Amino acid sequence: MKTNLKSMVAAIATLFLTATTAVAQNPIAQTCFSTDPAPIVHGDRLYVFTGHDEDGADFFWMHEWRLFSTDDMVNWQDHGSPLSLFHFKWADDRAWAPQVIERNGKFYFYVPVHSKISGGMAIGVAVADNIEGPYRDALGKPLYEDGKWDHIDPTVWIDDDGQAYIAWGNPRYYSAKLSEDMIHLASEVKCDSTVKRYTEGPWLFKQRQLTKQEIKQMKMKKKELKASAWGKWFLIYAAGGVPECIAYAESNSPQGPWNYVGEVMAQTNDTKSFTNHSGIIEYKGHNYFFYHTGWLPKGGGFARSACVEEFQWQRDGRMPVIL
Repeated sequence: MKTNLKSMVAAIATLFLTATTAVAQNPIAQTCFSTDPAPIVHGDRLYVFTGHDEDGADFFWMHEWRLFSTDDMVNWQDHGSPLSLFHFKWADDRAWAPQVIERNGKFYFYVPVHSKISGGMAIGVAVADNIEGPYRDALGKPLYEDGKWDHIDPTVWIDDDGQAYIAWGNPRYYSAKLSEDMIHLASEVKCDSTVKRYTEGPWLFKQRQLTKQEIKQMKMKKKELKASAWGKWFLIYAAGGVPECIAYAESNSPQGPWNYVGEVMAQTNDTKSFTNHSGIIEYKGHNYFFYHTGWLPKGGGFARSACVEEFQWQRDGRMPVIL
């Protein structure tokens, strides 16, 4: 009986330690604020590019982007700042939500910044030969601007046929095709005001198709498979105005029309942040949902931190509600 009791106590202690370790990783960065997480897998590591709220800020005063990586989802390496506002000579303020994508051995870093040229927000792009940088301004001018303040939070995706897409916007949703070189637009910019509850922070994602083996194992009938979201495009975004929740819509096309599905993460006081920004990624056979909170000491709406939750796709290929 004593042996069993000891074993039980040891098991409980191990479970508690594991749970504590897992919780300790949220936020993923403990020594600085890290906003608007944008995950990307490269090699055997998961990298997360973020913004950086300045200490003591009373607005979204942000001057640089940060980079963190892991190979086990427990231990995170801080790579410092691979790119700052000052790398863009035509920009002077507001280094907001980024995303990085790889193509043909190069890494393209898309950012929203305030433009000296137009006086509005603009989309810039930097490039590097290594995911960790150093990055340099790829154009010496904005990829896109027109003097409006809508142009923030770019997201990028390359389709199976090689066509790349970029999207962004607050409070309207914009999208366009990218050229093969990833630093020029290859189509007119489309403004879609029909995306239900859209506010900002889009994340463009294409849900994978089920394999024949998976269809067989799941015993999915043709009618059920046709009604599912497997193989569809997802647009995940901050929704509903302030305070923001995370919601998403789906489509058969990367530029819509978009059909609203529902909320992924409701806005609650638990986040301690009136904004949110998400990104999803598959890494080593697991699915992860990134977002931000005000959970660090002295955190809040202008002092946010990147967090992550593992999730499972629902049978129909859609997102679960993440609490």
